[in-house]
Amino acid sequence: MPKSKNMFSSLTAWRRRVTQRAVHVGWAWVQRTGAVTAERPGSLRFGTLGHGTRLAFPQGTVFGEPWIHLGDHCIIGEQVTLTAGLMPDLDLGPDPILRIGNGVVLGRGSHVIADTTVTIGSDCYFGPYVYVTSTNHSYDDPHEPIGKQWPRMEPVEIGPGCWIGTGAVILPGARIGRNVVVAAGAVVRGSVPDHAVVAGAPARVVRRWDPDQGWQPPLRTPAPVPIPEGVTPEQLRALAELQAGPDPEEDSSETVSGLGGGVPEVRPGEAAPVVESGGGTSA
Repeated sequence: MPKSKNMFSSLTAWRRRVTQRAVHVGWAWVQRTGAVTAERPGSLRFGTLGHGTRLAFPQGTVFGEPWIHLGDHCIIGEQVTLTAGLMPDLDLGPDPILRIGNGVVLGRGSHVIADTTVTIGSDCYFGPYVYVTSTNHSYDDPHEPIGKQWPRMEPVEIGPGCWIGTGAVILPGARIGRNVVVAAGAVVRGSVPDHAVVAGAPARVVRRWDPDQGWQPPLRTPAPVPIPEGVTPEQLRALAELQAGPDPEEDSSETVSGLGGGVPEVRPGEAAPVVESGGGTSA
């Protein structure tokens, strides 16, 4: 009797493994097939859908596509919402409303709501769940429900080369300069200068680049060391294995720089440094 029970348990486990494998393979096929590209746009008819750009499946809410222009080599993550206009099926005129430059990455679950002009410059990287909107509710009339009052709209512009951290909110009227870091969870309104780091709600500048003095306040971590030309993948793997091993001669609070991904050095009695970017958090 115990032998039969073991056989039944083994068969059940085998079926579960086969079913799990089939589900994973099937879902991978669905994701590949459901992705939107210039060659396979499906039912979406964007004003421009650049070469090498891909919208991962499943997509979020997308409407007003004729007024949405996507550049080349963009990566749009799963469940990203892209909208032009207050609602579907509106005639928004001859000009694009939402412009996204080349090489832009929009992280999973992000929203870009363009009821009036929104421009995102080339090579911007968004962490997950970033919210960009050109529209905000008004509450001028204290007797009328806020949702029934006509919203305010102001254009939004995000310059090229920016990094927008996880959960950041970009409000109507924001003008973000070139190569700006927006910290995770920051709420940005108004103008942000080039080469700055902003954090907080509302966001404020916490670090800026000065042509004469460099970053002010100074960075607490060394700059990453570029990988020299001619280094092979095998050499990089060997170096990573060496760095991963314990070194009794080295203080455990130190980290090896050069390949990135480590935690900045913190010495006893020193406050934790500000994180500059990476992993969906910044500043």
